[in-house]
Amino acid sequence: MDIKVQPMGDYQTNCYIVTIDDKDIIIDPGVDAARWIKQNVTNPVAVLNTHGHFDHVWSNTEVKNEYNVKLYTPKDDCFLLTTDPYGLGMPSSIADIEVEPDQEFEIAGVKIKFHHFPGHTPGCSAIQINEHLFTGDFIFKGTIGRFDFPMSNAAQMKQSINKILSWENTNFHIYPGHGDKTTLIAELDSLAQWERYIIL
Repeated sequence: MDIKVQPMGDYQTNCYIVTIDDKDIIIDPGVDAARWIKQNVTNPVAVLNTHGHFDHVWSNTEVKNEYNVKLYTPKDDCFLLTTDPYGLGMPSSIADIEVEPDQEFEIAGVKIKFHHFPGHTPGCSAIQINEHLFTGDFIFKGTIGRFDFPMSNAAQMKQSINKILSWENTNFHIYPGHGDKTTLIAELDSLAQWERYIIL
């Protein structure tokens, strides 16, 4: 398994290419991601979104049309793909697969699970591939995603933190939507502090 990462756009949003058995899975193709993706894939099989914010989905349509692959987006965030709520001229896209909370898939022989962790957005999810979690804007190294945006929800963020803190298996590598990679074990104390900090 090979994981490539490239920060994209003004917000340095991480776009990932996960290659397993010569199959490329593209995660969060943000602003101007298509050129880098083209230079680094040979056999794309899917595009996955961790959530619907513009800096993670900007190049969805361009990439999925280029390679004729399906786009998987958390169901509760699909409305963000077409509304351009921040008025930035984001190209619209339409999910081929509207992912239900905690839904599992097998894509070209690769097992994938979307763990639903709402709070940053209604559909915010961490995508599990083997022992790797692509957490979007849920967990970063040393902190968590913002929950003060118009479509964020502090109560849901608190519940999401409690959910992942309850996992028996914490042996996951974390690849966030911004910044450096980390591990779930390394973030447990930070997550517990944030859970206590969020007062409803």
